[in-house]
Amino acid sequence: MQKTIDVDEIKAQLWGSFLLFCQVFFPLVTGREFRISSPTCRESHFITIAKELTQIKRLQTTSELINVPPGSGKSTLLALWVAWTMSEFPHSQYLYISYGHELAAKHTEFIRRIIQCPYYQDLFNVNIRHDMKAKDHFVNNHGGSVKAFGSSGPITGQDAGLPNCQHFSGALVMDDMHKPDEVHSDTTRLGVIKNYQETIVQRPRAPNVPMIFIGQRLHEDDLPAFLLSGKDERTWKSVVLPAIDIAGNALYPEVNPLSQLLEKKDKNPYVFSSQYQQEPIPAGGALFKEKDFVILDEEPKLLCTFITADTAETSKTYNDASAFSFWGIYKLEANGQETGQLALHWLDNWELRVEPKDLEGEFKSFYGECMLHKVKPLIAAIEKKSSGVTLCSVLSEMRGLEIREVKRTKASGSKTERYLEMQPVIAAKLISFTYGAKHIRPCIEHMMKITANDTHRHDDIADSLYDAVKIALIDKTLYSQDAKHRQQGLTRTLARDFNQRVNAIKNARGY
Repeated sequence: MQKTIDVDEIKAQLWGSFLLFCQVFFPLVTGREFRISSPTCRESHFITIAKELTQIKRLQTTSELINVPPGSGKSTLLALWVAWTMSEFPHSQYLYISYGHELAAKHTEFIRRIIQCPYYQDLFNVNIRHDMKAKDHFVNNHGGSVKAFGSSGPITGQDAGLPNCQHFSGALVMDDMHKPDEVHSDTTRLGVIKNYQETIVQRPRAPNVPMIFIGQRLHEDDLPAFLLSGKDERTWKSVVLPAIDIAGNALYPEVNPLSQLLEKKDKNPYVFSSQYQQEPIPAGGALFKEKDFVILDEEPKLLCTFITADTAETSKTYNDASAFSFWGIYKLEANGQETGQLALHWLDNWELRVEPKDLEGEFKSFYGECMLHKVKPLIAAIEKKSSGVTLCSVLSEMRGLEIREVKRTKASGSKTERYLEMQPVIAAKLISFTYGAKHIRPCIEHMMKITANDTHRHDDIADSLYDAVKIALIDKTLYSQDAKHRQQGLTRTLARDFNQRVNAIKNARGY
């Protein structure tokens, strides 16, 4: 008899405190201690989220949106919450949705592990049916179930919660509905929102079945923005937990200390603003800042040089420009010592609005100007599209210049994804100019107009910069010691051939 009383008391304590449940079962399942964070002068986000989830179990809130930075342990908390509520209401029905089915299945598998813990089974008399082996779907001995789905996949015929039930009976959980590297594709992002409108929001079996969204902000027009816009049929309670609060305190200092967050803010401002502060840059917000472009008093010692070209699409888009950029790669120094970090020096840029038939001549003129530099360019990277295809073809016969075709594919991402990939490089001040160069203002002013939502008018110069950054600083496929020796040897070999062309250009231009 005493044993029954003790069990009932333990169950009552666990049902009365979600955090206590976490502190008991997380170590049993993982072998690690469940530690509640201790931020300075602010409540632990574990406590904040636990309070909100407790209110949801009590049906005091039925539509809740929680924005929290990555690495906050949110998915672990949600999995424990599902197991916690199922222990008290074992007949509950849950749908667990993430941006990918595999990710959702990973979370439901963790829920399964908690429920299969012998202490959980003995204490709550909840067991998973032996014939349920799949990670993404299981049913317990009371008929309660958990099913995993991807945010863009079919969810028709699936239910969350039970009808005509006055107490908690399950929930629809949305955990990170957008994939970070796909959210800037309008088609993909809007597809998730459409699937929510047409399918997901219809899945709760009753008005009192809770829906939870938890995750980071990724875009100014993502699903959280829609949920809070007033256009959804539900009215959502919003809890926003920025990585750094208005007093300058870190949310989760044990994982993301303030010094690390400030570095993210400096080096990758768009990602920091969106994912960490839950404040996506508004429409039209510039990605690149003038202060991040370095103006040097004199040209650095260059290791090698190259050209990038972004050509206008067709003759019908005459107002679109073509851009040619000339680059040098050099090693950064600090206090007279090499840092091992490569940087790009923007030697020249031409922005042209010409008919496609004139591109070849203009490029050769630009190339001739570049050949006047003491470090000769041996490579030209040209985007292979429309007029660029023809330009690649005609230039491939030139001696002494390697034409490298730049191909845009689905794998290379959208323009916004490419610019976001480039942003940390520019924020790290790895792009420089020489003081007094005529192209400084046009290039910097062009870059300051580039937006996260593709509302800028032109991006030809930005594309020529991206290709240079991608080749030289991200993929690092241009400069190596072998390339240096090759460049030096080939330059000497072809010097006589180049000399005649250079003299002809000088004569034509009158100098």
